Amino acid sequence: MIYFDNSATTRPYNEVLDSFIKVSSEFFGNPSSLHGIGLQAEKLLTQARAQVANLLTVKPTEIYFTSGGTESNNLAIKGTVMLHKNKGKHLILSSVEHPSVRGAMEQLKKLGFDITYLPADQNGRVMVDDVKASIKKDTILVSVMQVNNEVGTIQPIAEIGKLLKQYPTILFHVDAVQAIGKVPLHLSENSVDLCSFSAHKFHGLKGTGALFIREGVRLDPLLSGGNQEWKVRSGTENVAGAVAMAKALRMTMVNSELGIERMKKVKSLLRAELSRIDDLIINTPLENSAPHILNFSIKGVKAEVLIHTLEQKGIYLSTTSACSSKKQLPSQTLLAMGVPDDLADSAFRISLSYDNTEDEAEKVIVAIEDAAKQLRKVMK
Repeated sequence: MIYFDNSATTRPYNEVLDSFIKVSSEFFGNPSSLHGIGLQAEKLLTQARAQVANLLTVKPTEIYFTSGGTESNNLAIKGTVMLHKNKGKHLILSSVEHPSVRGAMEQLKKLGFDITYLPADQNGRVMVDDVKASIKKDTILVSVMQVNNEVGTIQPIAEIGKLLKQYPTILFHVDAVQAIGKVPLHLSENSVDLCSFSAHKFHGLKGTGALFIREGVRLDPLLSGGNQEWKVRSGTENVAGAVAMAKALRMTMVNSELGIERMKKVKSLLRAELSRIDDLIINTPLENSAPHILNFSIKGVKAEVLIHTLEQKGIYLSTTSACSSKKQLPSQTLLAMGVPDDLADSAFRISLSYDNTEDEAEKVIVAIEDAAKQLRKVMK
């Protein structure tokens, strides 16, 4: 099997699975309980929080565990606007955001909030000048993802953060789900107020994630209940998941230098060889793109058909975002980049992990070329 769909989800490290099982079976207490078993669980949760914070170079009190990227994004956005709605109702986001951000914004639009979608250039990148031009007196939040999940474009987070330092009443949210372990992230230096993470994107487990909330920033909770996570995220904490997430993040960070270099080599090989295939267009920009994502379109080839053809050969890649792939709609990101509808409808995404090799890439290149030729004959 050749697995090239790591932006959808990654295979959990064996050590991560082991830690989850151990904590679940031996330290299963509720961390809110006062007895010894509960205190053991609370200690592990505190340690996991400190480890995640240390790896992200932030304070433990700035890390709030969630169920993943979608919850973190919703908590950051809705928690901000519900608390600060009296200060303003204008929100800014890029036109190439993840569905969990776009969906949250669309919900808020129905409630009377004013939404501005920043345009993206042909590389899928927003311009800082457009951010500045979009700011109004009642703007309270700007949300821009660090790495686009479909084409891998890296957004100018540092520059946007620098701009927003001039507007202290505007909070800056970054979706960094696709960035961890692939692109450097400097939360304090870039003046980020809120930042979302998801463990299963860096070999942790599904259903675990975190939201960074800068010290001094306050949110309204989405969930009411027992006031866990400093009253921001009620619900009995997933201690085993948090411990496993900390383990996955540590292992990812330890291996990141060599892993990133390996991904760059594999991606470079894929880009060079795939671009030689007839009627294949690379959509991922050459500059300012993450090392693990390569998006391309093949004229005259239906994406879904090619995906299943490759699967029969033990090769797994995807069409658009995993959250949108079953809707069979053209990629909103590619359309925002100005890619024609037919090419956006025949787009594919290869996404790598540290473990993928150049040998795997060469086999995938041959398989894609052969499959495309066969499918074109059938479709004529």
